[in-house]
Amino acid sequence: MPATLSSVADTGLPHRHHRKSQTRRLLEGAIKWKTFTLGVVLIVIFVIAAVFASQIAPFDPAKPDFKSLKQSPSLTHYFGTDDKGRDIFSRVIHGTRISFAIAIASVSIASLIGLPLGLVSGYFGGIADSIISRLVDALFAFPPILMAISIMSIRGKGELSAMIAIGLIAIPEFARVSRSAMISEKENDYVLAARAIGCTPSHIIFKGILRNTLGPVLVLISLGFAFAILNETALSFLGLGAQPPSSSWGADIAASRRYIRDAPWLSIFPGLAIVFLVLALNLTGDGLRDLMDPRRNRR
Repeated sequence: MPATLSSVADTGLPHRHHRKSQTRRLLEGAIKWKTFTLGVVLIVIFVIAAVFASQIAPFDPAKPDFKSLKQSPSLTHYFGTDDKGRDIFSRVIHGTRISFAIAIASVSIASLIGLPLGLVSGYFGGIADSIISRLVDALFAFPPILMAISIMSIRGKGELSAMIAIGLIAIPEFARVSRSAMISEKENDYVLAARAIGCTPSHIIFKGILRNTLGPVLVLISLGFAFAILNETALSFLGLGAQPPSSSWGADIAASRRYIRDAPWLSIFPGLAIVFLVLALNLTGDGLRDLMDPRRNRR
């Protein structure tokens, strides 16, 4: 909701009363929005699993047990064991921690670089907009996974390289969305008023416009997490992400391909973890988009 003229002189933000009423409406809408609530609940479950992985997992995920090779799911091993006797349930739980760590780091990289680029491009226009837009268009021309593989071929394998590669390939999307939001906001009255009273461009962009465009940014971040987890899984499946004996869902699925007929649980449970986490993130992103749509809020 754009700021009023009187509030621009002080903070460039909407009145506190309006922020509180908007927050209350969003919370009430979130409770009624069943798919959004389901997505949030699933994310909370995965976050708890990631934070308390060491306490929840009954076995050491990296310790082989050659007496328990490829056991089917049971009360001792809930998801069965793999070809080295390692407990799959423990590996799925610890894999949640790796997926979240890589997703958080990569989305942070994309946000810190892509959002300022898009905001500056949309606000100033002209040569700056042309240069940044052409750069973003050039990056969009490359398939994301191929660009990530190219970056990792330079940096090498490992979780850190995966974080950097996934973060860099997500920058164009963050830059484009923030640029579109900036263009739609920069001609509003509160921006013109802020310019009239002498506010600096950095103050207008980061203290006023950015806070009034948090809706699409939050949606992009939530969907960016799903994008990052899918790409981390793909890179680990190809042997470029988390390296053994780390508990990576993609690496576990890759290692279980040869046993897909006689031990399907080796790939089923890591695959289900990926499906449910990405589904939860997509449901949350779609819910945020609908809840922050002013036309839907008015209805």
